Amino acid sequence: MDAIPLQELIDAAQRGDRAAVDELLVRHLPDLRAYVRLRAGPLVRATERESDVVQSVMREVLEHAERFQHGGEGAFRAWLFATALRKLVNKDAFHRAERRDAGRIEAGVDPDEEVAQLAAAYGRFSAPSQAARSTEEIARIDRAFAKLPDDYREVIVLSRVVGLSRADVALKMDRTEASIRNLLHRALAQLGELLAVDE
Repeated sequence: MDAIPLQELIDAAQRGDRAAVDELLVRHLPDLRAYVRLRAGPLVRATERESDVVQSVMREVLEHAERFQHGGEGAFRAWLFATALRKLVNKDAFHRAERRDAGRIEAGVDPDEEVAQLAAAYGRFSAPSQAARSTEEIARIDRAFAKLPDDYREVIVLSRVVGLSRADVALKMDRTEASIRNLLHRALAQLGELLAVDE
């Protein structure tokens, strides 16, 4: 299916072709993995394996493939990331209600394929010299990302991981396009500075 153009896959997915939905998920897996990793709060990161959350999102999308009715890659990505965000919010609420001790559960180590997928997605917002090539590099980017203010993290995730246009990011963040451009510039600059300090 790799040779099938994206729009043909989307059209097939809208007709209920589960294989097409599955292929769309595979193509968007690196971004989904990065989204889950960057959007999960500390409690979810401490109590859930990232790969389990990603699989749960993919399973839900596949189980409800008939809900995807809108054309275009942007609509598919919006549906995918909305599903992931809902999953993360629910998991966070569950763990808070259970009052679990986040320090007692260790998150599993990601296999090489997960590292490669994160490296691909992280490469969109880190300089080539800071590109994630190993678990250690990904951890370094994660540490730097966690130190950013909330609005900086949000603008980077929405623009560089989710892939929203500046106009769509502005709508989601209730700002102007010009302020989003400036915010993204400042966010990436601060991330670069944090990464340089952590070398």
